[in-house]
Amino acid sequence: MTDRIDYIEFPSSNRPATSGFFRAAFGWGIVSYGPDYDGLDGAGIDGGVDQAAERVQASMAVVRTEDLDDAERRVIKAGGVVTRAQFDFPGGAAVPFPRTRWE
Repeated sequence: MTDRIDYIEFPSSNRPATSGFFRAAFGWGIVSYGPDYDGLDGAGIDGGVDQAAERVQASMAVVRTEDLDDAERRVIKAGGVVTRAQFDFPGGAAVPFPRTRWE
């Protein structure tokens, strides 16, 4: 498997309104995973809307890779800035790198 965008997450201070917008504008289905998170269904890529207090501050794309340690090294070598240590989440593990050299 090659590295590929696998998931996109949208932060929101009003999850019902944000999810409702995606449903009305694009016809995407919404799957509620509790009071702070909705999954998107039919968007062409897996994704969600997050209103938890510790949510990301900007839309976040998740890149799936077979070797997270190697991917982290490549991100840093290419100028990315890792902002949090690797962490587990349902379905895998992640390491955030929101800033890059080209910004």
